[in-house]
Amino acid sequence: MKMDEVIARINALAHIAKERELTEEETAERAALRRIYIDSVKANLVGQLDNTYILQPDGTKKKIQRK
Repeated sequence: MKMDEVIARINALAHIAKERELTEEETAERAALRRIYIDSVKANLVGQLDNTYILQPDGTKKKIQRK
C-alpha cells in the first residue's frame, strides 16, 4: 500500500470518527495504519540523519554518530 493511500484511509477514518463511533475493526485498522505511517516517518528521518554531516570551523565534515 502506498503512503498516499495510507494517509487517505487514515483521514477517511478520522472523518468517520467525527460522525459516529468507530467499530472495533475500524479502530484496529486505524491503529495499524497509524503504526505504518509512524514507522515510515521514522525510517525517513533516520535515512536523512545517516546522510547528514556537520561542517567544522576548519572546513572538514564530520558524520553524525548514532547514540
